[in-house]
Amino acid sequence: MAPITPTQALAELQAGNRRFVAGVPRHPNQDAGHRAAVADGQHPFAVIVGCSDSRLAAEIIFDRGLGDLFVVRTAGHTAGPEVLGSVEYAVTVLGTPLVVVLGHDSCGAVQAARDTARTGTQPPGHLYSVVAAVGPSLRRAAQQGVHDIDGIVDIHIAQTVEVLLGNSPVIAAEVAAGRCAVVGMSYRLAAGEVHQVAPAPEPAPASGPTAAAPEPAAVVPAPTVPAGAAPEPVAS
Repeated sequence: MAPITPTQALAELQAGNRRFVAGVPRHPNQDAGHRAAVADGQHPFAVIVGCSDSRLAAEIIFDRGLGDLFVVRTAGHTAGPEVLGSVEYAVTVLGTPLVVVLGHDSCGAVQAARDTARTGTQPPGHLYSVVAAVGPSLRRAAQQGVHDIDGIVDIHIAQTVEVLLGNSPVIAAEVAAGRCAVVGMSYRLAAGEVHQVAPAPEPAPASGPTAAAPEPAAVVPAPTVPAGAAPEPVAS
């Protein structure tokens, strides 16, 4: 039976990751019979907003199968309007009870953003949009005195959780009602382990006041740089 509460969904993901780390995966819901069973509809128990890194395959890391996870991936798990809309669809239309922001150590997007801040050299094309979206996390890390790449990654994961809650009243309302939770998790590439870095918010009581959404985290759009002009670096 699929998990129906945020707590159950999180426990299911954690159990699957333990199997993956131990080298004893069950590969559930990957047979021909289940493929046919989910052909007419999906009821995923978790949304994974993950980095696009090829080593961060959610169904493998969490030992799940077809129809279990609703996966949305971008470089550096940046969360623009399309990502927010995709998560809102899963939470409100599909009734998915858990949203996980999944980052990982040695993240290339975070490293690229840090390099841009240090050198002032603008990445080519739309890559700047990814780098700029990581900028608020770099500034928060600097304010907290965090300078190692993996510490910054964990801060960026927590920042993305705030982006989802702060920029989407729809997601925030589902969390406040107790129907959904949003957590941040970090994956260790070598060990295969996932650990939680941003806890799930406590849902408001059904009869109590609705909790206010956290202050939105800014997602900086890529600026238009006039021909011949020096690019403006991302502030660190």
